[in-house]
Amino acid sequence: MDSNNLVEFKFLAEPTDVNFGGKVHGGMVMKWIDQASYACAAQWSKRYCVTVSANGIRFIRPILVGQMITVTARIVYTGKTSMHIYVVVRACNLKENKAVVTNRCFITFMALDDTGYHVKVPAYIPKSDEDKMLASVAMHAKDFALKLDSDFHNSLGWK
Repeated sequence: MDSNNLVEFKFLAEPTDVNFGGKVHGGMVMKWIDQASYACAAQWSKRYCVTVSANGIRFIRPILVGQMITVTARIVYTGKTSMHIYVVVRACNLKENKAVVTNRCFITFMALDDTGYHVKVPAYIPKSDEDKMLASVAMHAKDFALKLDSDFHNSLGWK
């Protein structure tokens, strides 16, 4: 895997990250996802980037204070100006040294020039079977998001 299409953040979940139930707040996890995926998009495009969409954010397991968190973001598909990034969050109990997936999703970013207009990004070409599968799933997520937008517009009149 080309390390230019991958970013990994590691840190400990802190007491300030928790909600009233004593688990890391979902909003905090979404912030970590956005930060790691932004870093991945900016590294790939060498540009300032903006979030276009977040698809299928899954909250699989709770995260506890003191766990080692790893947020891995990787480019899995590029369009002309967009980058589709697969993000996985893992939490590890340091005493057991066993990491589990807590969250995953696809985030789409667009690269912008200095005046705020979208610009072309380098093409990502999937090589491994896993890369090709993730590219396919990213396109399925994109199609779903477009259909959802269409449904909001056609059924509810929302734009």
